[in-house]
Amino acid sequence: MRIRIHNRVDGLAVLRCERVDGSVTWQRHPEKNSRFFPPHDLTHYAVETTLGLHEAFYGLVARGWDLSDFGTPWPRGRLPAEAEVAEFLVGCLHQECTAEEMNAQGASFCGEAWRTVTNDELTRSRALAHELIARWQALPPDGEIALDFTLPEGR
Repeated sequence: MRIRIHNRVDGLAVLRCERVDGSVTWQRHPEKNSRFFPPHDLTHYAVETTLGLHEAFYGLVARGWDLSDFGTPWPRGRLPAEAEVAEFLVGCLHQECTAEEMNAQGASFCGEAWRTVTNDELTRSRALAHELIARWQALPPDGEIALDFTLPEGR
């Protein structure tokens, strides 16, 4: 799947996901969200690709979820457990938590889906997130970041 995050001339952000089958889902973030969601979405990419999470945000989109499926009224029902883990990890990265802090809280927040995150995994996720966010912040008006998200074979 090709992920595109566009920095429109008017300052709004657009997330567009082009699936392997040619289908597309996209969402324009309103002005109040256009500064929050691109770094958040890029951090999801960093966490999900670094940790091999394929049942989280981008994996669900690659399998056909529409971007409007994420949020009230949750038309596809509750998120899979791995997606909850990814959301928790993204929040921890935004808060600059340590691996010890994440692991201490992870099981209580995510339940049985939690798996310990190593310092190396956290360092790699954080480094990629910081790199992608810096690229986003340096984009000129009408610029775009494009990333590929690949599901494992047979999924």
